[in-house]
Amino acid sequence: MARVKVSADAGDLEKLEWPHDWPPAWRSQDLLGHKAAEETLLAAHGSGRLHHAWLLAGPRGIGKATLAWRFARFLLVGQAQGGLFGDGPQTLDVSADAPGRALIDARSHPDLFHLRRTLNPDTGRMRAEIAVDDVRDLGGFMHMTPALGQWRVAIVDAADEMNRNSANAVLKILEEPPPNAVLLIVTHAPGRLLPTIRSRCRRLTLPPLSQETVMKLLEAHAPALSADERAVLAQLSEGSIGRALELSGAGSLELYREMVDVLATLPELDMPRLHGFAERFARRGEEANAAWRSLGYLFDGWLKGLARQAAVGQEAAAIVPSERGLRGRLLTGASLDRWIEAWEKVADLLSRADAVNLDRKQTVLGSFLLLQSAMR
Repeated sequence: MARVKVSADAGDLEKLEWPHDWPPAWRSQDLLGHKAAEETLLAAHGSGRLHHAWLLAGPRGIGKATLAWRFARFLLVGQAQGGLFGDGPQTLDVSADAPGRALIDARSHPDLFHLRRTLNPDTGRMRAEIAVDDVRDLGGFMHMTPALGQWRVAIVDAADEMNRNSANAVLKILEEPPPNAVLLIVTHAPGRLLPTIRSRCRRLTLPPLSQETVMKLLEAHAPALSADERAVLAQLSEGSIGRALELSGAGSLELYREMVDVLATLPELDMPRLHGFAERFARRGEEANAAWRSLGYLFDGWLKGLARQAAVGQEAAAIVPSERGLRGRLLTGASLDRWIEAWEKVADLLSRADAVNLDRKQTVLGSFLLLQSAMR
């Protein structure tokens, strides 16, 4: 799994892992499945009345940040591109040799600001939230005169990581928008943002990618996967290429099979099988942490599918043999209300596990026991 060092003007701030050499959003040029969103941004720019703040909303890993960086490149160095008949740019594409493009890809362009979590200088570890001091730096940046062109562009990725103080600082910028400055705010859960922030932004919602698009991206960025593996990952990812790539690097297909095999023993629960499954999460280390993150997503997705089947009455295609008819059988054993209550309790338990350093094995055991109690 390749490592990409994430750099900023003040130096190297963090390291992120990108499986299969998946490029970071600021370096990625390709964006599939969001043509309508790109056309909206192009039309807004072409109108001469570009809104000063955009809320790019949608599920994680579908390309919101990539779209933000594409538009930032376009505003800063790509506007000189013309259409076939001199009628203005037709896409957000920017030539690799465009003047200033290299500065953007290196995140050192003087008219570009990237607001995200940074290192805590006291601990040397990543902050859990976007700090208010970083937002104050953003405020100063936005009110400066563009150095190289017409615009100054700032990207907030992701707004969900702001605390109340940093959110209020962003709100102050939105209340007094400077000229020739554009703020692109990426959010996975816009409903959690301050209503006053949402009301001052033009919202652009990106839908999940189609399974065909996810499979096409997997073929390009994870060529070692078989066609069957790509199809399964596309189904598990629920339209998120970022999630599909993460799952592909964490042994998630085998993890999913083992999880469903345990679920299939409900309501009695095969306790030896359950303990064997839970034991794998007692370990620590990079590989174990990746498996733990995948379990949280897979468990939540499976229970979400259970609720969806109860609502629409249609069973999703089985990914592993033991899954055939399983959701239908479980739904006959307890009401939807009880399953939703159990789902909420499991989600809360898994989210608290890392927050308060709960024993992961016991957390897994407790999660399955909560499902068992829903059927009694």
